[in-house]
Amino acid sequence: MPALAFTEMPLVSPVTGQTLAYDTLHSLAAPGERWPVVDGIPYLRVDSEGLAAVALDHLDAGCPDDALIALLTDQDAWWTGPATNLTELTRLVRERETLSLREAMALLRLGPVADYFAYRWSDPTYLAGLALLEMHATPTGVAFELACGIGHYLRELTRRGIECLGADVVFAKCWLAKNWVAPGAHYVVFDAAAQWPVVHMRFGLVMCHDAFYFLPDQTEVAARLRNALTEGGTLAISHLHNSEHAGGAMGPALSASGWAALFPDAQVYDERALLVALLGGTVAAPSGWTPEPSVEAWSLVEGAGPPRPIARGLAIPPAGAVLRRNPLLGNDGSVRWPSRRYQDEYAAGCFWAGPAGASPFNADDVRLRRLVDLPERW
Repeated sequence: MPALAFTEMPLVSPVTGQTLAYDTLHSLAAPGERWPVVDGIPYLRVDSEGLAAVALDHLDAGCPDDALIALLTDQDAWWTGPATNLTELTRLVRERETLSLREAMALLRLGPVADYFAYRWSDPTYLAGLALLEMHATPTGVAFELACGIGHYLRELTRRGIECLGADVVFAKCWLAKNWVAPGAHYVVFDAAAQWPVVHMRFGLVMCHDAFYFLPDQTEVAARLRNALTEGGTLAISHLHNSEHAGGAMGPALSASGWAALFPDAQVYDERALLVALLGGTVAAPSGWTPEPSVEAWSLVEGAGPPRPIARGLAIPPAGAVLRRNPLLGNDGSVRWPSRRYQDEYAAGCFWAGPAGASPFNADDVRLRRLVDLPERW
């Protein structure tokens, strides 16, 4: 498979479908349109052409930091948190080489989303996604992740020599990923509901983790994810909420039959079985789309062979990783949840949250995530 390079596999306009080419080092263009490229990240978000024009004006004037600040103000359409502050963003851009990831997210005013990103390294949703990938994804070729967030999965793949492209609708998330979490990946900003700029690219692994459930027009997005696969490639989607879960769904959800209509040919797992497989170093058995109120969320793969046991692949930190005590654990082993909201969503699946030796699994502190592999500038 050829190396991923935007010059060899060009992006297309999300508005007109025209092939985009660099007309300057900081912009992509086609007849009648231009789009900014800031810190190496193309910004191709539809309905944000005004912001794109502001960024281009700054770039053309030789003011890349001002263009960066402009794009860092952008957010999801559903965002209800506080607006960014230009003074704080100016500090973030000025001090980006020395700030920690958590300090950067605070200056972006990400609120509860910052907790989700900062402590994701040990949450059960993330670990189940890693287990899914290790059981089914062959770590070769080029990988693509839709709704990549700040690059947690891209970090694991790129550190193992896999070339990756991450996409998100929020520029700030891709920028955090590139500068703090997964600098070895490529990134592009676009809307999943609009025409995809990567429509001509094909990938051996296509992923969407803990995000597909809130995407619009899911039938179309699922088809586009499949179309992005090379022949013999693998599609992996994790954490699809069950609308019939006895405890209530933690986000937008469908019933088993609803998800089955979208993914009728998938190998499907109860997320809990993936966690058990990770902790025990075993293999999870597919559950299928069986209606079951005890299932909180499912994960799936398409185009993959039978599952492999989890050994020391993607689900376990690579050799040489610097392990640190889970920042949610105090020296006495007590748990310090960042918020009640975070605790309510993740505590039940965090096997490391009990006292030492309390886990029913024969797992070491690395598998339990009492020790974690954090980014250097976490």
